[in-house]
Amino acid sequence: MSRTTAHRTAALAASLTSSLLLGVWAAAPAQAHGAPTDPVSRVFACSPDGGSPSGSAACRAAVAANGTPFTAWDNLRVANVNGRDRQTIPDGELCSGGLPAYKGLDLARSDWPSTRMTPGATLTMRYVSTIPHTGTFRLYLTKPGYDPAKPLTWSDLPERPFAEVTDPALTDGAYRIRATLPADRTGRQVLFTIWQNSSTPDTYYSCSDVVFPAAKSTGTEAGSAASATADSGAKGKPASASPSAAPTPAEKRTPQASQSAAASRSAGTDAYAEAGAAPDSTPVAATGGSGSGPSAPTLAGGAAAMLVLVGGAALALRLRRR
Repeated sequence: MSRTTAHRTAALAASLTSSLLLGVWAAAPAQAHGAPTDPVSRVFACSPDGGSPSGSAACRAAVAANGTPFTAWDNLRVANVNGRDRQTIPDGELCSGGLPAYKGLDLARSDWPSTRMTPGATLTMRYVSTIPHTGTFRLYLTKPGYDPAKPLTWSDLPERPFAEVTDPALTDGAYRIRATLPADRTGRQVLFTIWQNSSTPDTYYSCSDVVFPAAKSTGTEAGSAASATADSGAKGKPASASPSAAPTPAEKRTPQASQSAAASRSAGTDAYAEAGAAPDSTPVAATGGSGSGPSAPTLAGGAAAMLVLVGGAALALRLRRR
């Protein structure tokens, strides 16, 4: 074989090899994989890469229902949806995207690994991806009154997303999506994310369980106390009566001041009883005028002495006349 023939043969072999490899690469699926890691999605939390949450009761049940572990946590995607999400993904299968390989994610449970959220706060979602792709992220939050004990359906989600972001930058292996959370959610909810690629035919779906503070109580006891105070004021009794009859520091230091304050509290006994407090039981000394004159027992004793003296003088006068 001549050198020219050998060169042509090698060139042909290289060309055939390149064509074969190109065909295999073109037939392989696009590697535009991704899923939220913060707030953590069910598929990532229950994957071998999910850390401690993967050992939770919910994740164990999901893997058991699935039949296989969620090793490909970044591959939950459906091709050729083209925005027809509600027509393509069945009710009760939103978290799995309707894919049998992820069916365990659709279990209706209230103990999925979750992330705490604050109503009306700014959310920064971290959506991990391996290769940058263009597309739009749409974020939905289940409606008020959502019941986690029931399968997630499209009717649990508002018609429109609370946030929509197109072509965010991929930085350090993740997209970071900022949005303001709705201010009227309480308790356990689901953050449902749709990532519709524009550079591939794929749409990705994910469920992140989030928990908002529970609704505050109406404060019926406080309302009843306010009503009692208002009634007390309407009856002409002190509206500022305090349930506590503890003496002030000045009362503790000065006995006279303590007696004066006790007398004042005795006059308002009805108001204390209405406010739900026991009336003060401190003995109260009766006082009159400015409090500087003689007491009633002293005056009574002086009058008795005068009567005795007058009576004695009259008797002596009568005896002398006899």
